[in-house]
Amino acid sequence: MLTDLALSGAKRATAGILPLDYEREGEEVEHVGEHLVLVDDAGARVAEIEITRVELTPFAEVGWEFADAEGEGYKSTAEWRETHRGYWAGLGYEVEDSTTVVCLWFRLIPPTPTSP
Repeated sequence: MLTDLALSGAKRATAGILPLDYEREGEEVEHVGEHLVLVDDAGARVAEIEITRVELTPFAEVGWEFADAEGEGYKSTAEWRETHRGYWAGLGYEVEDSTTVVCLWFRLIPPTPTSP
């Protein structure tokens, strides 16, 4: 579903939690200009994106611009926070207002035409 939103252009941003998605996994935060691959449920490559903006923001300060750019139909930042807090709690991580959120904005890279 999230990949479909990105492919449609509705989803232009995504979020991760610094302690859970990066520090615990030993991963570096993405950087502007980095390219990532989107895959479908079967793991097949469906598109490529380019990171256009990266912000590390306390959970309580994630704003409407970002919540709207996630393209998931949130009506307010309060709804965004409630949904994300519940999602991460389901993964066993309790989000505090001060927890650092990695806010990533991206654009779809148009597919390269194949030669005959």
